[in-house]
Amino acid sequence: MNSLQGKVALVTGSGQGVGRGIAEFFAEEGAVVITNNRKKKQNTAVPEYLTGEAREQFLAMSGDAETAAEVIRAKGGKAEAYFCDVSDYAVVKEMIDHIVQKYGRIDIVVNNAAITQAGGLMLLSESDWDRQTVVKLKGAFNTMRLAAPYMIKQGGGSFINVASDAWVGMVNAAAYSASNAGLVGLTRSCAAELFHYNINVNAICPQAASPGHVSGFTKTLLTLEKAMGEGFHMPEEKRKEVEADHGDARNLAPFLAFLASDAGRGKTGGVFSVTASGRISWYAPEEELDGLPRSAPRTVEEIEELIPKSPLKDAFMHVADTF
Repeated sequence: MNSLQGKVALVTGSGQGVGRGIAEFFAEEGAVVITNNRKKKQNTAVPEYLTGEAREQFLAMSGDAETAAEVIRAKGGKAEAYFCDVSDYAVVKEMIDHIVQKYGRIDIVVNNAAITQAGGLMLLSESDWDRQTVVKLKGAFNTMRLAAPYMIKQGGGSFINVASDAWVGMVNAAAYSASNAGLVGLTRSCAAELFHYNINVNAICPQAASPGHVSGFTKTLLTLEKAMGEGFHMPEEKRKEVEADHGDARNLAPFLAFLASDAGRGKTGGVFSVTASGRISWYAPEEELDGLPRSAPRTVEEIEELIPKSPLKDAFMHVADTF
C-alpha cells in the first residue's frame, strides 16, 4: 500500500475495463488519479448477440471517466474526471496544463485509450484505419510530448503505454496490429531518449476483464459454434485459463504501480505481457540475425539458390503453422 503516495497519475481510456482497473488500484496506492475518456457515456449499446450473464457482465463493466472517478472517491481515494479526445493535440495540452496547474506536478501517464476493431486489410476502410491508429498512437505521442517537459523539470516520471500482444501481428487485425507495433517502437525509442531525465517508459500488453473482452470472446465462441456445429465446446481447462487471465483488471495493476513507483526508477524500455491471473512475461528486443555475408552484386537467381542453404530459410513466416 501507498507505493504511489503523493504522485499524480493520468490514466487515459479509464472509464471502464483495463484502464478503470488501473486507475482504481493506483488510487488505492495513494496516487491522485485523473480518469479520462473522450466523452460522457450516453445509453450503452449492448451487442444483440450478448444475452443472459454475458449481457449483465457487459453492462456492469460499462462506464465513463466520471463513473470511474466516483468509484475511487467512494472508496476514499482522490480522483478527477477529465473528458477529452487524446488524439487532439490542443485539447491534450489543455488537460496536461490543467493537471499541473491544479496538482503541481504530473508523475505518471498511462496511455490506455484505444479503439479496437477487427478487420483484415481487404475489409478496412480509410476511416477504420484512422480510428484505430490515431487514437492509440498519436494519442500516446500527444500525452508524452506534452507531459515530458513537466516531468523533466520536476526530476522524473513514468510513462506506461498500453499496447497489445497483437503488436507482433494478429490475423484479421491489420490496423490494430500496426498501431500496437507502432506503440512498442515509440516506447523503446523514448525509453532511451528520456532515461537520463529519470523518466521510465515501458509498454504492457494486458489481458483483463472489460466490456470489449466480453463481447469479443462471446462473438468468437458463437462463430466457432456456427462453424463447427452445435456440439462444439471449448475445453474446460482452456476456458478456465481464459477466464483467469481476464479477471479483475486491478489484479494486473500492481506490476504497473511498481513500474511507476520510486522502487521502479531506472527500469525502462520493457515490453511486457501482463494478465489478471498474475502471469507476467516479456518480449526480448528484436535481434538482427545474419543471413548472407557481404558479396555484391548478386543476381536474383543466385539469391534464389542461396536462401534454402542459408539462415534466411528460417526468416519467413510459416503462415499455416502460425495462425
